Amino acid sequence: MSQADLLDSRTAWLRLAAIVALSTIGGVGMWSVIVALPYVQAEFGITRGAASVPYTLTMLGFGAGGILMGRLTDRLGPMKPLLGATLMLAAGYALAGLAPSMTVYTLAQGLFIGMLGASAAFAPLVADASLWFRRRRGIAVAIAASGNYLAGAVWPPVLSWLIGAYGWRTAHLVVGAICLVTMLPLALLLRARAPGTHGSGLPKDAGESRPFGLSPTGATVVLSAAGVACCVAMAMPQVHIVAYCGDLGYGVARGAQMLSLMLACGIASRLASGLIADRIGGLRTLLLGSVLQGLALSLFLFFDGLASLYTLSALFGLVQGGIVPSYAVIVRESFPASEAGTRVGIVLMATLVGMALGGWLSGVIFDATGSYAAAFLNGVAWNMANVLIVTTLLMRRRARLAAA
Repeated sequence: MSQADLLDSRTAWLRLAAIVALSTIGGVGMWSVIVALPYVQAEFGITRGAASVPYTLTMLGFGAGGILMGRLTDRLGPMKPLLGATLMLAAGYALAGLAPSMTVYTLAQGLFIGMLGASAAFAPLVADASLWFRRRRGIAVAIAASGNYLAGAVWPPVLSWLIGAYGWRTAHLVVGAICLVTMLPLALLLRARAPGTHGSGLPKDAGESRPFGLSPTGATVVLSAAGVACCVAMAMPQVHIVAYCGDLGYGVARGAQMLSLMLACGIASRLASGLIADRIGGLRTLLLGSVLQGLALSLFLFFDGLASLYTLSALFGLVQGGIVPSYAVIVRESFPASEAGTRVGIVLMATLVGMALGGWLSGVIFDATGSYAAAFLNGVAWNMANVLIVTTLLMRRRARLAAA
């Protein structure tokens, strides 16, 4: 089979299945810290804002690691970075489970689990998936990005049960062992280099010389700003729904169920957004998702009953799940294939910076006000900024097409 024939082939779809499995397992690094937050806060006797710091550093490390792993993937392919990251992920969970202090726990989360571990199982794999498809790139990228949400749907109830039965420390040790024995063999399935990259024998995709009428660097910066804004908004329900339910008297287990429901619905949203992106492009799909996210987020200001929160968690997942993969589609529409891992890593890092900033800001706002109402308003304001940026990019693209 020629390199060109590999695009959209059975081989490509089988590789995509391995990518989803790796992302689902490795994605635990993003979600375990959320479920453990109330227990860690209680054991170390710290404030809600201080207890949110490990999540913030995990997301920052996850984002920075995405750029590092993206560069390595552009040069070496995804297998070798994944093998090293799996070892770091397992070591991080062991260190977190044995942590004698909040400082050590935070280091384990931010450096080992976030930066050197779980980061290899998201942005680089989404970028790799985009290189194996041409006709069905949108849905392929959405499926690859869904592994992260599958992790969010599967892991919170599992972790909630493990923590309830054995304590949060033992739960971390168990998670590290699971990652080690499952991710190593899966990483070996990704030996082959993607078509269209260096040494593949396929001409490289040139991309646009001036995306949106901007320099490549300028376009990347603007997309990154949009990513920060939308994910500050996204972080409020995702990061604090467990603690929010505890504060309302519903219990953290209910909150873990809502988080799982939110992310399970996010999977459906991501798949639908992929199909939409194949028809209307990544930029319009991003704008649609951002507008709907803002509307759903605003509803949390008016409803806090148990049934209402379950409903809103499902609704929020359904409308916002396609936002992050849309950025990967936009990058592949606008930049060369040989830069996919690095530029997708940069833009997705920005979304993670937004998640980290949003998670921290929400905790600080809660500590200052004693409720989450102002934190929800903060999220709505950031979401409006994202809509403005994306609308501007869409108008610039239309102007360039009209001028051509």
